[in-house]
Amino acid sequence: MSDAIPSRIEMARPAFRTGTVAQMPRRAVRRRSPFRRFVSSLLLVILVVLLVVAADFARFALLVGTSERPSDPRAEGIVALTGGAARIDGALNLLSANRAGRLLISGVNPSVGRREIASTLDPDARGSLDTRVDLGHAARDTIGNADEARAWAEDHKYRSLIVVTSDYHMPRSMVELASAMPDVELIAYPIRNPQLEMERWWRHASSARLLLAEYLKYTLARARLVFESPKELHETEPSATASAAGVAPEVLR
Repeated sequence: MSDAIPSRIEMARPAFRTGTVAQMPRRAVRRRSPFRRFVSSLLLVILVVLLVVAADFARFALLVGTSERPSDPRAEGIVALTGGAARIDGALNLLSANRAGRLLISGVNPSVGRREIASTLDPDARGSLDTRVDLGHAARDTIGNADEARAWAEDHKYRSLIVVTSDYHMPRSMVELASAMPDVELIAYPIRNPQLEMERWWRHASSARLLLAEYLKYTLARARLVFESPKELHETEPSATASAAGVAPEVLR
């Protein structure tokens, strides 16, 4: 009897091994394919980039919305970038207050004359238009403004300039001007349009679109400067600026 019992047990062991326990499905270890890992990594990179861009745009919008004019700006020259009568008006007011010795209006269009320029200005700001103002008509964009301002500053041996343009345009303008004139002190004098309400740009679709478009241009300008040296960016000399003394009628863009 004692020998039979172990035999039966031994005979039952294979059945136990091959029975229910052996037939239980093993847990499959699934490994993500290289493509799925690539997609996950790509999505993570895109998310990080979007967060960085959003943070950078927020910084740009805050910079524009909180920009203030200096209380007592003084320099050797003033550069006004065309794009609105308020910019020229503000620059001429600085000139009339003797904040600088001379003014360059950069980006003048030859389709309109000095009379048309004067007609858009405050009467009190017109006095210096014919005596202390130079008109530059070579520039067609902000890069051209920087080249034109650099040539003008070199002609007059100016080492400091007050830069007058709209608040939303100022960051890009300062990037381009600083690249063209790294040894010249630049003082930002932003002109604000109250109707745009840049300090609350998210409330107005037109202001949001303008700010986004300007941020894109500003970002592209910074990216271009990373890959191109200042010499490559500004190696083309603009034509000489026209002095107020004997220039043919010219116009603002």
